[in-house]
Amino acid sequence: MKVKANILDETAVRRALTRISHEIIERNTGIENVVLVGIKSRGIPLANIVSENIMKYEGKNIPVGELDISLYRDDLKEKNVAPVVESIDIPFGITGRDVVLVDDVLYTGRTARAAIDALFTIGRPKTVQLAVLVDRGHRELPIRADYVGKNVPTSNAEMIKVMIPPYDENVAVDLYSL
Repeated sequence: MKVKANILDETAVRRALTRISHEIIERNTGIENVVLVGIKSRGIPLANIVSENIMKYEGKNIPVGELDISLYRDDLKEKNVAPVVESIDIPFGITGRDVVLVDDVLYTGRTARAAIDALFTIGRPKTVQLAVLVDRGHRELPIRADYVGKNVPTSNAEMIKVMIPPYDENVAVDLYSL
């Protein structure tokens, strides 16, 4: 893989997450019924940043859960891989709540579909919304994000990599050619 371009630097990532945070507050007319669920792995630190932003603006804590969708993927048989489930850590009820799923990149829509399936095994949310840092297109399922940091049209011969602590040393989004 070769780096083709830097799409977002740290400042741009923080700016995009700030915008997403404000949009979540506005769309839900506050945050009283809202919870965030980060999709493993990079969706989790992104959800925590959004939660911190909302705390700054609203002065209220918004709960954050963690969702591992490994068991809910529809491509495991194709890849001949056994899922390794680390955990689903959602220490609050989601039934009747406005759940915002947070992920790093929206591509085919299969990860979002798996996350929705996983949520419905836990409870029945009032709404499920999707926030992503990058939407790169190429949907295979009728799924769209409610909140998008940046739309980046790509080819299937390219890859988007979101870098964020604790998984990476720096904060950035890069485009790679395969």
